[in-house]
Amino acid sequence: MVEASLKPRAEKLSKREIGSIMAGLMVAMFPGALDTTIIGPAMPTIGRELGDVEHLPWIVTSYLLVSTAATPLYGKLSDIHGRRIMLLWAICLFALGSVFCALAPTMITLALARALQAVGGGGLISLAMTIVGDIVPPLERPKYQIYTSIMWTTSSLLGPALGGYLADKWHWSLIFWINLPICLVAWFMTDSKLKRLPRHERPHKLDFAGAGLLVLGSVLVQLMLSWGGTRYPWSSPQVLSVMAGAALAIALLTWRLRAAEEPLIPLRLLSNQVVLSGGGSVGLCMGVFVGLSIYVPIYFETVMGLSASQSGLALLPLMTGSTIGAVVCGKTMGKMRHYKIAPMIGLIVGGLCLLPLFFRPEGLSLLTIEILFTVVSIGVGGVFPVTTISVQNAVPRHDLGTATAMITFLRNIGAAVGVAVFGTLVIGSGIGEMAGAAVHGSDYAVQFRWIFLAGAIGLLLSAAALAAMEERPLKAGGSGQM
Repeated sequence: MVEASLKPRAEKLSKREIGSIMAGLMVAMFPGALDTTIIGPAMPTIGRELGDVEHLPWIVTSYLLVSTAATPLYGKLSDIHGRRIMLLWAICLFALGSVFCALAPTMITLALARALQAVGGGGLISLAMTIVGDIVPPLERPKYQIYTSIMWTTSSLLGPALGGYLADKWHWSLIFWINLPICLVAWFMTDSKLKRLPRHERPHKLDFAGAGLLVLGSVLVQLMLSWGGTRYPWSSPQVLSVMAGAALAIALLTWRLRAAEEPLIPLRLLSNQVVLSGGGSVGLCMGVFVGLSIYVPIYFETVMGLSASQSGLALLPLMTGSTIGAVVCGKTMGKMRHYKIAPMIGLIVGGLCLLPLFFRPEGLSLLTIEILFTVVSIGVGGVFPVTTISVQNAVPRHDLGTATAMITFLRNIGAAVGVAVFGTLVIGSGIGEMAGAAVHGSDYAVQFRWIFLAGAIGLLLSAAALAAMEERPLKAGGSGQM
């Protein structure tokens, strides 16, 4: 589907046109960004009201797994049919999934509805970042960081407080209903503004078999982590069967990536040192960040004794600090030769700041905890713009959509694994009793300490991966190599 109204590749956009397109993109990204921050404080309430805390992690992991598989497909579909039409489809599917989420009567149906929502969510952020790569060369891209920083700051400030308030004072379903008016505004803004977008078409073949194997393998790994040592012993037939199924699915996926004419995950990108190291770094980092954002509200409510509204407010430092880190590293990236040093230091310091919570998960004051989370979040935030721009800078222009989807894909894989690991450490430890009788902080503080240790290790490994990423000079004349 070729949209004749779009500008040709050779025509450059003015700064005013770029600004207009950026504004529309930020509105389109906002529902996806808000979804990652608004749901955390509401999760304990959802678990109690639906009477199923054991499967609570699935409303996060189902979204992450499906959006992970959908993201590379969006990258290729946008290369074939255009960014605008695919972004509009993503907005519609995200809105439809939100309706089913709000109406879900059980945890299982909510997890399935979240999977539908993820079919749209997989394209919102990755397509917007791809479009930015289309219209702004890498050297100038950090200058436009103000747009994304405003969007992420707004979602980071609004999401946790709003999620806790709606779940505490009204009903948790409102965190999904609120997406509908936002998606409507996003549709009208992007539909008009993206008609001025340049085109960089390249035909692709879609690897639906690879996407299916990816989802199957990821779900089986999640089941293995959820069941092993909690519902069933690790040596039980149930866990061993799931483990064998996961190994088979991963083996088939590996074969498919080598055999497919155009695989879901292009091997030429996996062989790119910048993509591999940068993607590994942001994947590890995202796993820790999403894991903390989902389970820290439970920590606040069970260990610190806060309400849902209070935990939403207490989550703000963890969510907003990442925006500060992203803005600082994004703005300085174009001015520094060694632009990865700042986020590397931030990751190391952030990892060290989680260690006090490991040693004293119950004895620290709320103020001290908030300061530690702020530093952690700032360190995490610096990784996102540096890895995204570095990957876009390291690939040919015709691979821009696929490469940007690839970095989002690796972020989602890391987030899914992080939620699974943290969920095994927390939900599997008996914290499901919070759905019933009142609990005491000392009952669960010892279990939460292990997620803080896992988070510290994850951030330090992310710093090591970033250290291995090659620093290539940012190009001034285009999105990547020609």
